[in-house]
Amino acid sequence: MEIRTLTMDEFEAGLDLSEYAFQYKLSEEHREAHRGRFVPERNWGVFEENELLAKLTLLPLQLYMQGQPVLMGGIAGVASWPEKRRSGLVSRLLSNVLARMNEQGYSFSCLHPFSIPFYRKFGWEVYTDYKKYTIPVNQFPSKRSLSGSIKRDVKDIALLNRLYEAFASRYNGTLLRNERWWTYNVLTPERHTAVYYSETGEPEGYILYRIENRELTVHEFVFLHETARQGLWTYLSNHDSMVTQAVIDRVPSNDLLPFLLNDPRCKQEVMPYFMARIVNAATLIEQYRFNSLGISEVPIQMKLRLRDDFAAWNDGLWLLEISLEGLGKLQRVAEENNITKGDPAEDVLDCDIQTLTALMLGYKRPLELYACGKLTGPLYDVELLERLLPIQQTALMDFF
Repeated sequence: MEIRTLTMDEFEAGLDLSEYAFQYKLSEEHREAHRGRFVPERNWGVFEENELLAKLTLLPLQLYMQGQPVLMGGIAGVASWPEKRRSGLVSRLLSNVLARMNEQGYSFSCLHPFSIPFYRKFGWEVYTDYKKYTIPVNQFPSKRSLSGSIKRDVKDIALLNRLYEAFASRYNGTLLRNERWWTYNVLTPERHTAVYYSETGEPEGYILYRIENRELTVHEFVFLHETARQGLWTYLSNHDSMVTQAVIDRVPSNDLLPFLLNDPRCKQEVMPYFMARIVNAATLIEQYRFNSLGISEVPIQMKLRLRDDFAAWNDGLWLLEISLEGLGKLQRVAEENNITKGDPAEDVLDCDIQTLTALMLGYKRPLELYACGKLTGPLYDVELLERLLPIQQTALMDFF
């Protein structure tokens, strides 16, 4: 059995497996389009006598953390033939690409799970939710008389990306986009755009939407301030003779729209979305910026027992040190006789890689994870960590 990247000649074998596993069929035209975008070195497979048994795609991406881009390995297209399932092939693939990401300095890996429990076994954890609103037309926000203007079907990627980056960088876990990503993953043919411009002509927000069967679906609602939001909603409300309702999808979970509606009793759903895992905890801690508390004249130190059954380089006892300026460092320390895996000593914080991922991205807070037993150890250290970790919101508007 061999794990390696696919060759160009194995494109058809990989696509056949994807079509079977994900139950779709591409036309010849679309197959050729996919062939033109196929990057062999991003596609990993398990082979036996040159027969492809299972495969996945590893995408070299970046996500925002604290307003700065960090390397992220996006995992997509995980598939195996049914007669080969439950034989550990996907586990081997994930282990292999995780080691590759570690060698190449990736901070995170993200994926969209077919099963959350399945990927939790390998160290991935849910890191973001999104809201989905279904709003009848008679509950749309009131139209406003604004000094700005709307321009429809703007396809200027540089302009749209500038607005997207200003909005997305406010959150942890959002994706950095390049022109290729916009072209093939965002601006699909059935979608329209509308950009809000200020009175002085500055673009300050956009929506990405489509209209079908008298339903208006908004895929992205990006605004830099409240005036831009109101301007874009006024534009949407002008569709009231064409549609019966609007579906606003993949909205960051801290969105305040229901509070701003005259009647907020519309359908509101909260959806657990993507999963993430820290690739290398020591590297990530060095990239992170903790709050500077000013409570000590020496660096803050606490012991952390980190459990990671799938990445030995993370698993073990660490000393977490945070400087007066909020810079962090993880140093491995020798296991003590009274500190064994799953049995932390009283003066040691203890958690698994999933919990640490949720903490560092800001999806969950130390005290709430302590309350439910996901983070254990001295309450003093937990409370200190609560103050050291900035309060941040996660989001993701993309899919892969």
